[in-house]
Amino acid sequence: MDENHSQHDADTKAIIISDVEKYGCHLALVEPDNYLPGFVYTIGLYKNYGHPEIMCFGLNANVMASILNHVRDIAKDGGAILPNILYPGYLQGYQVQFIEVDKAFYPNYLGYASWFYGYSHDYPVLQLVWPDKQQLFPWDEAFNPAWRFKQPLLDRDTGFKFYEEKNLGVYTTKQAFEGEPILYVYHNEDGDWQFHTSDNPDLNDAKLVCLEEITKLDPTINEIYHLQYGWSAWRSSIDENWQYAESEQEEGTD
Repeated sequence: MDENHSQHDADTKAIIISDVEKYGCHLALVEPDNYLPGFVYTIGLYKNYGHPEIMCFGLNANVMASILNHVRDIAKDGGAILPNILYPGYLQGYQVQFIEVDKAFYPNYLGYASWFYGYSHDYPVLQLVWPDKQQLFPWDEAFNPAWRFKQPLLDRDTGFKFYEEKNLGVYTTKQAFEGEPILYVYHNEDGDWQFHTSDNPDLNDAKLVCLEEITKLDPTINEIYHLQYGWSAWRSSIDENWQYAESEQEEGTD
């Protein structure tokens, strides 16, 4: 961690502590990037009111903040939000539901909340889930497919964390299915994924497989679910942490 990042981290933690004391909770915002939606989550509801923390994905940041502050007010007044119930009054003209976030997702989404609670996962979290314009939810078969990955459902599929269909075709080589570890991952600008065992794979060994096959072959691949378009990830061995960088654009030739 460099000096600038260390200072930013220290400043953020100080703000969290201050907000929790002053306002009842802190709202942590994670901005969207070129691949994943943004989201907001509370820190402090459980400490101050014994109420689950709340998170929400994919809406305007101000809208999400307003929703979470509304929940803060409910908790402050002694009320409680319950999972799997339709609630009006959060989005104009629409009902929403809350689902229980599986703790397997906490390291992926709730870093500062886990820090606040002593680097533990000993606190509950509910995710607000919003419907499409037909009042259908993401688990409904006819839910708007264009909105399918604007909000992950963090109560399920802990073994598949990608914002993709499980049967998405991805590129790899036969060596990955012969026991060699996947060490190089590329998420192309066009959305294609590549999973390779070397930095110079032989095209004669190429295979097209479903993304779910890759995550079953090596569950640690889930750790790079967030890799942006045009980025690559690599590691020296399956036991090492992933490193990331924006892929260099190849110059065109005449």
